[in-house]
Amino acid sequence: MIARVWKGWTKPEDADAYEKLLREIVYPGLSTLQGYHGGYILRHDQGDETEFVTVNLFASLDAVRAFAGPDYDVPVFEPEARRLLSKVEPLARHYDVKHAPL
Repeated sequence: MIARVWKGWTKPEDADAYEKLLREIVYPGLSTLQGYHGGYILRHDQGDETEFVTVNLFASLDAVRAFAGPDYDVPVFEPEARRLLSKVEPLARHYDVKHAPL
């Protein structure tokens, strides 16, 4: 299993809208993909910005590529996310999952 980890930041006033976008649009869409095994939305409110970490679990790198394309390290965004995010990590990171509560 592969964990795809990515970070993005919003202004505090956009944090709830971004979280809602992830919960109601992004994650339900991911759940329809073959080889997708769920994920986590982590949020840390820290004064003048809110940090989000997304952790998505895929069966394999082939499943990641089917989602993200051949340059699978490049983050994939909903158009609305680009408006809400004030700062983003330029690359998603991928880890072999060695233990999971699944």
